Amino acid sequence: QVQLVESGGGLVQAGGSLGLSCAASGRAFSSYAVGWFRQGLGKEREFVAAISWSHDTYYTDSMKGRFTISRDNAKNTVYLQMNNLKPEDKAVYYCAAGQGPGTYYSTSIYGYWGQGTQVTVSS
Repeated sequence: QVQLVESGGGLVQAGGSLGLSCAASGRAFSSYAVGWFRQGLGKEREFVAAISWSHDTYYTDSMKGRFTISRDNAKNTVYLQMNNLKPEDKAVYYCAAGQGPGTYYSTSIYGYWGQGTQVTVSS
């Protein structure tokens, strides 16, 4: 069992930066892949970034160069640094952990989800 808690969301002006954290409790967190997803109002949940247990990273093309995912297994925490934020980045951001087969871009491999943290970007 893994519990996830996101933090770090808030209001920022376009062009600004925010750093999100995903703190995990539970056993063997270092063996899980962790993904960040987001869901805007009235939109489907979409993949943002993921990091494997071996620290390989994956990003949606539109986030490459702006977002950076990292993990500190000693702290059971995964981070998402978001730079040059745009109004269209406004969404609730969720972290998820999983070990399932499949691609990191798919929600289906993640068995554990946090409650989400709101990111709002003003123009």
